Amino acid sequence: MLGAGIAGIQASLDLAESGYYVYLVDKTPAIGGTMPMLDKTFPTNDCSMCILSPKLVDCGRHLNVNTITNAEVLDIQGDPGNFKVTINKKARFVDPDKCTGCGSCAEECPVKVPDDFNQGLSPRKAIYKLYAQAYPNAYAIDPTKCLKIKKPKACGKCLKVCQAEAINHEMQDETVQIDVGSVILCPGFEKFDAGQLAYYGYGKHPNVLTSLEFERILSASGPFGGHIQRPSDAKEPQKIAWIQCVGSRNCRIENGYCSSVCCMYAIKEAVIAKEHSHYPLDTAIFFMDMRTYGKDFEKYYDRAKLENGVRFIRSRVYDITEADDGSGNCRIRYSNEDGTISYEDFDLVVLSLGLEPNPEIVELAGKLGLDLNKFNFCEPAALTGVGTNKPGIYVAGAFSGPRDIPETVMQASAAAAASAANLASVRGSLTKVKEYPAEKDVAGEIVRAGVFICHCGINIGSVVNVPEVVAYAKTLPGVAFADEKMYACSQDTSAQIKEAIEQYGLNRIIVASCSPRTHEPMFQETLREAGLNANLFEMANIRDQCSWVHMHEPEKATAKAKDLVKMAVYKAALLEPIASVSLDMNHDALVIGGGVAGMTAATNLSQQGYQVCLVEKTTALGGITNSLRFGMRGEDLPQFVGELIDQVNNDANIKVYTGVEITDVHGFVGNFESTLSNGEVIKHGVTIIATGAEEYKPTEYLYGQNDSVMTLLELEGLMAVKDSKVTGAKNVVFIQCVGSRDAERPYCSRICCTKSVKQALKVKELNPDANVFILYRDIRTYGFYEEMYREARNKGVIFIRYAVENKPVVEAGANGAKVTVTDHVLGVPVEIDADVVGLAAAIVADRDTNGKLSQFYKVPLNQEGFFLEAHMKLRPVDFGTDGVFMCGLSHGPKNLEENIAQAKAAVGRACTVLAKQSISVEGKSAFVNEKKCAGCGDCEAVCPAKAVQVDETKKVAVVNEALCKGCGACASTCRCGAINVKGCTNQQIMAMINAL
Repeated sequence: MLGAGIAGIQASLDLAESGYYVYLVDKTPAIGGTMPMLDKTFPTNDCSMCILSPKLVDCGRHLNVNTITNAEVLDIQGDPGNFKVTINKKARFVDPDKCTGCGSCAEECPVKVPDDFNQGLSPRKAIYKLYAQAYPNAYAIDPTKCLKIKKPKACGKCLKVCQAEAINHEMQDETVQIDVGSVILCPGFEKFDAGQLAYYGYGKHPNVLTSLEFERILSASGPFGGHIQRPSDAKEPQKIAWIQCVGSRNCRIENGYCSSVCCMYAIKEAVIAKEHSHYPLDTAIFFMDMRTYGKDFEKYYDRAKLENGVRFIRSRVYDITEADDGSGNCRIRYSNEDGTISYEDFDLVVLSLGLEPNPEIVELAGKLGLDLNKFNFCEPAALTGVGTNKPGIYVAGAFSGPRDIPETVMQASAAAAASAANLASVRGSLTKVKEYPAEKDVAGEIVRAGVFICHCGINIGSVVNVPEVVAYAKTLPGVAFADEKMYACSQDTSAQIKEAIEQYGLNRIIVASCSPRTHEPMFQETLREAGLNANLFEMANIRDQCSWVHMHEPEKATAKAKDLVKMAVYKAALLEPIASVSLDMNHDALVIGGGVAGMTAATNLSQQGYQVCLVEKTTALGGITNSLRFGMRGEDLPQFVGELIDQVNNDANIKVYTGVEITDVHGFVGNFESTLSNGEVIKHGVTIIATGAEEYKPTEYLYGQNDSVMTLLELEGLMAVKDSKVTGAKNVVFIQCVGSRDAERPYCSRICCTKSVKQALKVKELNPDANVFILYRDIRTYGFYEEMYREARNKGVIFIRYAVENKPVVEAGANGAKVTVTDHVLGVPVEIDADVVGLAAAIVADRDTNGKLSQFYKVPLNQEGFFLEAHMKLRPVDFGTDGVFMCGLSHGPKNLEENIAQAKAAVGRACTVLAKQSISVEGKSAFVNEKKCAGCGDCEAVCPAKAVQVDETKKVAVVNEALCKGCGACASTCRCGAINVKGCTNQQIMAMINAL
């Protein structure tokens, strides 16, 4: 694994959990990549480090992930299954196995240098830890700055204070060679050097910043503790501007592509900046096209405009100069859409930087003979999602093209699945099994609780008085130890919790920090490593429920944090060990949906040696791709789909069902039973939902009333057969956002702009003399599709922007349709006598099918009827229901290449389950006091998991612990008080209420 950003971490964990030993190599002293530098992440506004930290800890503690930091890959030789990788391990000058991360060395070091992690906005020492929560939790020495390394007798202060004797200034670089079966390239990206564009004033005007610099200013762990201020004079800015497309969509510097993420991160920064400000902050974003094409991105954009008051100025920025009033402000000169020139002054300007490939990786790719595109990104081989031109070498994340975190995570899991398909024969041959210490018997012991309160930088600590909460916790009954931690989710805190358990004889642990939804499993694992039952743990959420919602009421937030900690302590006193339930694992898989995503998932599962049942409700495989003719890069899609169908039908591991649907589902992860409409019952361990989506059938623009008006799928069919309606057309009009970005469907359908541009070029190819018009709101040809947009303009395709409140009008014409649209530059109506009108219709969910499956598998849908993932950023193909995964258009609109990648990602995640020999169920299930049970059956009636049944012989309720989700519906319904939930009993709840 080359690169240990979020892509490398995700791919490593997926492969390690699927039965493979992984080498994770990164050139920096700690894993994490760019994500730790970010403050919040769009569109959920989750704290970036809060959601990443558990993965850092998981990666660090996993026995089958060998993390090699401060290293670079020099060469890769060999063939799939037998690669030899040469690695240069640079001297760290600190032994990470000995270093405790105490920081005494950095305190004594006299050398200060700009901190690259903080983008040079603050200093660090020559001996440093990359960031507070870093893994490995060890310091490293910058040899170019260390006085001792330059002149051995010059310093050495760090040696004197290091009690662990971890520092060795005489360490040497080491070259090692490892044997691996496959290689995944996920080296991330480099930020564009804004100094190349002098007219923006970066490097000249101190109040012109890059987007990453502003992220560090916003961050609680940043140079200013999350307080927004100008670097030049520490003044709180009243007005901040964001300039889009800095280093992107710029042919003069040969960066003609769109960097895909800049629009959304600028909106996020503007929204979060307003949240950080205690005064009305004026924020403005200068842009050309707003490309909020991802899932829920358009809603985020709308909220920023309508609820948060972010200004959006469609313009072309000419230059940024210093205001002439001596304020240090920045003056922006820009062109409006009508060609007029405007000026506006801002206290601070943020440049939304584009993404570029890492030059070192480009050089390595040249040695390997990898195909790169004109911008030196490694585009995946056509219709593979993550493959390269070199078998056995895969690519994921931003090196394969600019992309955001969910897409990066998806590609990582997809690359893991593709790698595993080639290595299936050796699965489990090199892996190690984790052994835990014997579980301590705490029965009958006096409660000795340990309470750990998290600062989370200033995320919590800036609002909640953490030392005061710690002092209060020490007064609570049963508390034997209480302490504050800067970051409770970091590797060093995990070690400190284990030490405290041993030192103070703790038998209950309470952590007051952020959400148990993301962090509880990590802390429970820490308890297991310390010899305690994982369920002797309780968590108080003082971030979401205190500091975030009461940020302007610190005294009340602190009082509430004390109450939450008190309630957790009183509940923890009644916690008892809960034994997990181990069950046999069915290693077969069910894939629902026979489109390209479903078939891709089925074939990859088969290649890994698993038996697959593929269920398609129609009578033919292929899905919506059967209506497509041309791929975005010119691929012959009928041939591709035909070959994929043949591969599926001829695969002995895949059993295909067509013309049938799922009618009922029982069971749980590892032991599902799904009933088909033909009466057959399929037993399987995991489920992948790939039900696809549909093209919206418009009710506007005379669709269905005028033969000249058609959807893009219908138009593509005519172009494929070179129908005279297209080849003889004089005027062809494409209308964008038909059924998308409106009140009923407030999302962008993602692919429509690119599809229209592709078809416009096809029309020009078939009929060069045709006049082609594209009527749009924003052109969203993200990534390398920008090149297609530029080609269309060069070939004479005319783009006219319309406003949502003044949409085009289509009327019947003499020989077709008359389209009227107001020109956005001239401000006057333009009439076009169109021979063909192509409607870029929305992608809509199959609400009927998705609704049924949602009920059967207990998985949620969003408001638009698409399946809702467990976590939008880091679990984009998982559901909250274990053993069920999603991919393709059932998740949301995307193009074919992205569907293929996501299908492999779903397989990558599913195989982390299928690789296990047995399933361990947590055990927090309902239980029945038979003496109290009346056998009324109310609990059976309300149980959503169908885990409770009344024994007709004994006349009492019986709980299937494997099926039970611990939701408590049965307990709240039982009038006799006969049924309770382990870990959340009536007595424990009452203890919390009484404490409050």
